[in-house]
Amino acid sequence: MRLKKWLSLFMLIVMTAAFLAGCGKGDEKNDSSDTAETGTPSITEDVISDTGETGTSSDTEDVISVTAETGNPSDTEAADETETPVELKSPVGSMRDITTMELVYDMGIGINLGNTFDATGDWINPKTVRNFETAWGSPVITEKIIRAYAEAGFRTMRIPVTWSNMMSEDYVIDPAWLDRIQQVVDWVIGNGMYAIINLHHDSFIGELFPVDEAEGFRKYEAIWTQVSERFKDYNDYLMFESMNEPGFDAIWNQYTGTQEQKERAFDLLNRINQRFVDIVRASGGNNAERHLLISAYYTNIDYANNGLTKMPDDPMGRCAISVHYYTPWTWVALTKDESWGKAQWEWGSPEDYELLNSQLDLMKKNYVDKGIPVIVGEYCMCSKKEKKYSDLWEIEVTRGIYERGMCPIYWDVQGSATNFFNRITLTWGNPEVLAAMQEIQATRDFTKVNGK
Repeated sequence: MRLKKWLSLFMLIVMTAAFLAGCGKGDEKNDSSDTAETGTPSITEDVISDTGETGTSSDTEDVISVTAETGNPSDTEAADETETPVELKSPVGSMRDITTMELVYDMGIGINLGNTFDATGDWINPKTVRNFETAWGSPVITEKIIRAYAEAGFRTMRIPVTWSNMMSEDYVIDPAWLDRIQQVVDWVIGNGMYAIINLHHDSFIGELFPVDEAEGFRKYEAIWTQVSERFKDYNDYLMFESMNEPGFDAIWNQYTGTQEQKERAFDLLNRINQRFVDIVRASGGNNAERHLLISAYYTNIDYANNGLTKMPDDPMGRCAISVHYYTPWTWVALTKDESWGKAQWEWGSPEDYELLNSQLDLMKKNYVDKGIPVIVGEYCMCSKKEKKYSDLWEIEVTRGIYERGMCPIYWDVQGSATNFFNRITLTWGNPEVLAAMQEIQATRDFTKVNGK
């Protein structure tokens, strides 16, 4: 009985950590979407590490076994054995003669496969594909789960990946990890959606580059060389994203740093993004023409528009920019007052709309109107607030992004604050927001893109 209580407590801690990670994303999170001057601190880094200190390796294994008994298959290969076979579209083929602006237009409204292949933690033991995949609360992903997202109308799925999870000391990615990501990408494209894969919680971006830039580039290039090689024959329904919420606090403290330090930090990010484009373009196959997504500093809208963010030189001219939207953080995440801000309990005032519109207008003016496509790669409510206000924020953020010709991609995790989608029962816990998203998406004519 005592063991049962311990396992229950451990599961609660793990699920709490996983939920918070969905908004904070641990290693590289630093108020990525809030206005830079608000002073919002990172809130999740200690959550995961604290979780690791609460249990032993054997406890972790037991928890994962319990999770598996709720309906997950014993391994990824067996995940779809009992499902009805469906005919999937081939992910391999030629690239269409369309611009990145046309492609982003066609991506419609998307959703993230969050807290899945991006999960991290030293407490995840043994470090296998399955244990990483389920560590933060997700069941083992099946084609049926992916199909449910597609059938709900989502046209794009962002698949956050932490490649460092299963990688040798000389930066060789475990083939089993690459195989599993490829399998899910195949399901996404096979069900008619666009797929985006990135580097997510690969913490070396913020930790290694500032202290050993040469080694940072060596590791970064090793990852994208292997990923590019694996997917070089995939068609343009696959997009690569350079990083997730990158920042270099060891170079520039965004609250107290100097202008010179700030310029150094942004220059480093610009050079990494340029290397990303160069690696992919030189890798052969369809990667010579692949549409690419460039991450802004901490994916912060203000930082994307401060004049220091530079789009890479791309011989194909096929790059979009990525930002996230969790604004204001006092509304999206806080459930109690903090020293740096008071929790906001309602949303929808004229001032609230003014902030939303001003932020999105910046991206339209400085990017969309200049021919640079924009993808808002993450947004969602990260705390439980009164439903009428919470739903209003998620709907209006979706509408605001979409009406400006950008692609909104909702951050979805198992057990989210709004109970959006249950990957085990395949049911939608917030049908009102889903229906609104479907209505918003229906305002766009998807027959305009060539080759449809």
